[in-house]
Amino acid sequence: MAQNDIWYETLHTGFGQYFTVDTLLYRDKTAHQDLVIFENAAFGRVMALDGVVQTTERDEFIYHEMMTHVPLLAHGEARRVLIIGGGDGAMLREVSRHASVDHITMVEIDAGVVDFCKTYLPNHSAGAYDDPRLNLVIADGVDFVTQTDEKFDVIISDCTDPIGPGESLFTSAFYAGCKKALNPGGIFVAQNGVCFLQQDEAVNSHRKLSHYFADVSFYQAAIPTYYGGIMTFAWASDNPALRALDTATLQQRFAAANLPCRYYTPAIHSGSFALPRYLLDALSDEDETNCKS
Repeated sequence: MAQNDIWYETLHTGFGQYFTVDTLLYRDKTAHQDLVIFENAAFGRVMALDGVVQTTERDEFIYHEMMTHVPLLAHGEARRVLIIGGGDGAMLREVSRHASVDHITMVEIDAGVVDFCKTYLPNHSAGAYDDPRLNLVIADGVDFVTQTDEKFDVIISDCTDPIGPGESLFTSAFYAGCKKALNPGGIFVAQNGVCFLQQDEAVNSHRKLSHYFADVSFYQAAIPTYYGGIMTFAWASDNPALRALDTATLQQRFAAANLPCRYYTPAIHSGSFALPRYLLDALSDEDETNCKS
């Protein structure tokens, strides 16, 4: 692939999207992976792995604001936050904007990803790796949550799709480990794909998480480069009230946090938990199946 080529995403069978390659910045194509970063006029720097867009400069803020501020503001008193994955540093950037957070542990399986993204996607981390509250752990996320004795108020799983290396972050072992590592009243969130096209992923996550948490649901956000519908985020907690906070309370917390958001608002937060009928029906069918089995 060279400058002025067309790069095609291959995530879904039968249709997809393409990007023009204005400048090819990096490519590592081996028998095991195809990692590419290129400049695109519409979306800035684009990073893709094995034919799937991972992040872009233009719209990453939507994903990272919603993955961070929804659970942190819903919790209201989060002091210790655990990020699983997120080597590009953007999730860390958003968490570090919460002055009320005392400690941030980030577990990334590959130290090279951190250095690589500092070089090629510096705007994602925006200096957040220098935050003195950060404890960067280079380890497997599943191993960390199952073995740690530490406790956290919020756990954010910034995982890739459940194929290849990211598959282990959608397993019962991982969810059980996260439950163990959460303080009472804690919140777990994770990206769960575009549910219109990846509905089975949401149903499977709901079924597995429900074994460990009293309140399991999803919330959503529209992120242009994750095409095909609305991006879905898994939500799990033992306190159902955290998912149903009134907008006035969220507004008060948002104002106190003084966050420089470009997508998140308290109104969007409240509305993001309203799920489309097709997903509610799929989850209902799954619940009925479990009751009969």
